Amino acid sequence: MSTENKYTLILTLMVAPWLLFACSNGSSGSADAAGGGRGGSGGSLATGGTAETGGTASSGGQTSAGGATAGGGSALGSGGETRTGGTTASGGSAGTVATTMAGGSTNTAGGTPSGGSTGGTTSSGGSRLDGGVDAATGGSSSSGGLRLDASVDASGGTSSGGSRLDSGVDAATGGSSSSGGLRLDGGVDRATGGSDAKTSTGVGGKTGAAQTIKNINYAGTSSASQTLDLLLPANALLPLPLVVRIHGGGFSSGDKAGEETGTAANAILAKGYALASVNYRLSGQALFPAGAQDVKAAVRWLRAHAAEYGLDTDRFACWGESAGGYMVAMLGVTGDQATVFDDDSLGNPGVSSAVAAVVDWYGPTDLATMDSQQTAHPPASCPSSWLQHTPASSPEGQWLGGALNTAAVSSKLTQANLVAYVATAKALPFFIIAHGDNDCQVPWGQSQELTDALAKVGNTANLTILAGAGHADARFESTQSTPDVTLLGSLFGR
Repeated sequence: MSTENKYTLILTLMVAPWLLFACSNGSSGSADAAGGGRGGSGGSLATGGTAETGGTASSGGQTSAGGATAGGGSALGSGGETRTGGTTASGGSAGTVATTMAGGSTNTAGGTPSGGSTGGTTSSGGSRLDGGVDAATGGSSSSGGLRLDASVDASGGTSSGGSRLDSGVDAATGGSSSSGGLRLDGGVDRATGGSDAKTSTGVGGKTGAAQTIKNINYAGTSSASQTLDLLLPANALLPLPLVVRIHGGGFSSGDKAGEETGTAANAILAKGYALASVNYRLSGQALFPAGAQDVKAAVRWLRAHAAEYGLDTDRFACWGESAGGYMVAMLGVTGDQATVFDDDSLGNPGVSSAVAAVVDWYGPTDLATMDSQQTAHPPASCPSSWLQHTPASSPEGQWLGGALNTAAVSSKLTQANLVAYVATAKALPFFIIAHGDNDCQVPWGQSQELTDALAKVGNTANLTILAGAGHADARFESTQSTPDVTLLGSLFGR
C-alpha cells in the first residue's frame, strides 16, 4: 500500500466515529424538540385545557374561566333594567336603575342592586341573581354550596350540601345549610320546610296531561273560604316552580277562580309552572289578621305536600292584585320572622311560608298613609272623589274593625303595616311591583313607599308606574303579564 493510501485510511478511521456520534446526537435533539412541541408549547392542559382554565379539577368548574357565572350577573329586566351588572365575584358596582318606565311615566330608581358596592363582596364568587341582599350581608357566603344564581357556579364547593338560589341571602341566615337541599326560599333553609327533601323525586321527568285539583282544604276545616285550587301544566319539567295567586276584592269579596284564567294565568302555565289559587276568610267572616293567616297557612300546606304534586319548594313565587297585592307583599316581608300573621293552629306548624319572589300589582302596604298620599297626589280622573280609607266603612276599616284613626284600631294598624316588617326581615325575596298613577282606590304612593323601604336594606325592587292607569286597569294584564313572567323565569332559571 502506498504512503498516500495509508494516510487516507487513517484519516477515514479517525473521522467516521465522530460523524456517527454527531448524527446520533442530532437525531436525539430533534426528538426532544418535537416532544417539547407536544408538552411545552401549549398543549390542551396548558393553554385552556379542561384541567387548567375551567376544568372541573383545578378551578372549580366554569366559573374560574370567566364564564357566565363569574363574569357578571345575568340581565334581569323589563324596560331596560339590568339587575346585577357588576362583577359578582368581587362585589363590583352594579347599575342603579331599579324601575321600569311605562307610558311615559317618570319613576324613581330605588337603591343599589345586589352585588353593588353596598352589598359587600361575595366570597363564593358566583353570579348573583337575588332579591337585593348580598351574601356578605346575609351571612357568610362561604357556607353556601353550589350556586344557582341564574347560572351554575361550582366555586363554593359542596361543603354545606346544596345548591343556592335564595333571593340573595346566604345559607347562614336561613338556617343550617348543612341540612342539604336546594335553596330558593327567601332565605329559609329547606330544613324548615318539612318534607322538602321529597321534592327530588321525579327530577328530570315531566308531567303528563294538564290537571286541575279543585277545592283542596289547606287548614283542616270544611270551610270553602280555606281552600285552594292547584293547576299543573302539561308536559312540564319536574319539579315544578309554583306561583301562588291571591285574589283581590278589598278584603271583603273575591274568589280564587278569577286567578285561574286570563293573560297572566295563561302565561304562568305556558312557562311550565304550577299555579295555585287561594281563597281566604274575608272581612265579613273574620277580622284582621285572619285572612292573612289563611294565606300563610296555604303556602305552608303547599310546601308540606310538594312531593305529592311534583312542586319545587325552592321556587315558590306569589302574585296578587289590590288586596291580593297586600297579601303577597305580606308573604314576602314576613317569610323569615314570627308575626301576627302566623297561626300554627291552621296546620303544618314549623313549615316555612317564605317565597322567593313577589309580584304585587297595585296593592296597599301601609294602611295608615293611604289617605295622606292620595291628598298629596290626587288622581287626575278623581281629584276629589277618590276612595277614603280612614272611615270605619272603608275596606280597611271593615277588616281592622273600626275607623283607622281610633284608639281601638291603632294597634292593629301598626301590626298591619307591611313596610315596618322590611327593616326586621333577615331575608327578602325578589319584588316585582306595578301600579297606576291614576288609581282612585289605592294610591301609587303605597308601592313607592314599599320600594323605598326595600331599597334602604339593599333590596332593589322592580317597580313600574303605569302612566294614566287606574285601579285594576286592563293594561296591567296586557302589558305586564309577559314581562313579569319573564322576570320570574330569569330568577328560576327556566
